[in-house]
This record gives sequence, C-alpha cells and structure tokens, in this order.
Amino acid sequence: MRPLDIVLLTGISGSGKSVALNALEDAGYFCVDNLPPELLRGLVGLEQQRLPEQQRRLAVSVDVRSAGSLPQLLPVLGELRTEGHTVRSVFLDASTEVLVRRFSETRRPHPLLQATGHVATQGEQADVALPQKDQALIDTINLERELLSPLRDVSTVIDTTLLRPAQLRTWIRNIVQAAPARLTLVFESFAFKHGVPVDADFVFDVRMLPNPFYLKELKPLTGRDQPVIDYLAAQPESAELIAQIESFLLRWLPALEGDQRSYVTVAIGCTGGQHRSVYCVEQLVRRFASRGVVLARHREQDAR
Repeated sequence: MRPLDIVLLTGISGSGKSVALNALEDAGYFCVDNLPPELLRGLVGLEQQRLPEQQRRLAVSVDVRSAGSLPQLLPVLGELRTEGHTVRSVFLDASTEVLVRRFSETRRPHPLLQATGHVATQGEQADVALPQKDQALIDTINLERELLSPLRDVSTVIDTTLLRPAQLRTWIRNIVQAAPARLTLVFESFAFKHGVPVDADFVFDVRMLPNPFYLKELKPLTGRDQPVIDYLAAQPESAELIAQIESFLLRWLPALEGDQRSYVTVAIGCTGGQHRSVYCVEQLVRRFASRGVVLARHREQDAR
C-alpha cells in the first residue's frame, strides 16, 4: 500500500488548533480531532485501505486531554517514518498572557481544569477574584507546556500570539504544501515592540541599520518596495550585517540537519517590523533559495 502524508497537529490549548485543523481540511486532508495516541497506528492502516490514491493525506489533532498516553506518540511517529510515511508534526503556541485573554473572551474552561473537575460553576465564578482565577489558569497552562514539551521539541512551532485566523491558515498551508525535505528554513520579520516570536530558533536584531521610517517618502512603504530596497542596499552596514547572518547560518545549518531537525525559524527584528527586518528577510530568502525549502514570513505585514 502507498504511504500517507500525515500531519500531527498539537499545541497549547487556545493557540488555534481548531483554525489550523480547518485549514488542513480545506487543503484536502482527512482530519481527526483529539485522537488518542494509541489509536494512531490503527487509523493509519484503515486510511491506507480507505483513501483513494490521490487523497492519501491524513491530519490528526492531539492535545493535552490525552496526556496519559502521549509518551506512546513519539515512538509511533518514528515507526511511521521508518515505514515510508511522510510525517510532519506542527505545534501551535502563544504567549501565556494572550492565552489567558483568549480563555477569558471565550469563557471556555481549560481542558486540564475541566478534566480535573476544578472548574467553578457560574455562581462560584462570581465569588472568585479575577486574579485568583487568572493565576489558576496560568498554573494550568504552565503544566500543559511541561506535559507537551517533548512534542514541541520535535515539531515545527508556530507562534500564534499575534496571528489572525486567516494568517494562521496561510502559514499552515505553506507548511503542508512545501515538499518534504531534510530542512525547511523560515525567515520571519517581526517588530520588537510586539515581542519576539516564541517559535524562533535564532533571533537577529537589525535595529542598528539606518531606519527608512524617518524619511518622509519611505515611511509608508515596506522593505519589499523598491525605494526602500534601494535605500537600504546603498547602506554599507546592511550588506555587512546580512553577510554576517548568512555566514553564521551556513556554519551551523549543517549541524542542525545532522541533528535531524526538519524546520528552523530565523527571526529578524526591527522596531516596527516594516522596513529593515522585512528587507533583510527578503534578501536572506534569495541567498538561501538554492538550499531547498525556504519560506518568508512577515509577521506584522502579513497581519494587515
């Protein structure tokens, strides 16, 4: 039987797994939500027989509700890869502050709190001070991070802290549409004023470069617009800094590939995530294009 293209979707509760699973379904994957890990192998065998040749794509969402059997999952993923299946593990994450706000806005209990029976009723909640509820939720999120850390370590991590649903759907599609390779390299621009992406493996600060923001004719543009490209390309510091980042990555990417890493995110930050970081990302994508699968993300710009 032909092997399957399998996506394992997991992550912290409230980080957008439902949105991501819907995106995978739209991309043609047969999706199963909250599958107990011990059933994964049986599902793969069943889908190999059931799915037609042109639709051998399976996406499975696993979360902390299956915490007791999560240790079984990593060995199974290894076995599936050995058998020839393409297995991609995607882990969604977000800052604790944003997760607390999302749970507050939706008024849904955290799965771990719900599972342990410590969810207050509506009447009880009215008598509990907000900071106490927040602290209980923060403690639960920290426990969830600990339980899921082995999966996070072997997964493609997407930070959804500042992502809109449409942006997350696009990033998920980019991941699954990329041809399987030893290493997928992602260059992501961001604004330091909005925080460093939690999915970054390497972070480079380019705020020391001359800032086009202070030039009236360049202020409304981005690092993808030709006038900004011409301006930054004319600055000797730009070429020197980009060359140094390139040299660093060329030195250490082979070691990451040898460590069986499948996905590396290089975050490039400036003040507003509009000019310098965007320009540097675009230049680095061009320089590394010949190395295989290389993706560009612009966190602040893509969100507009």
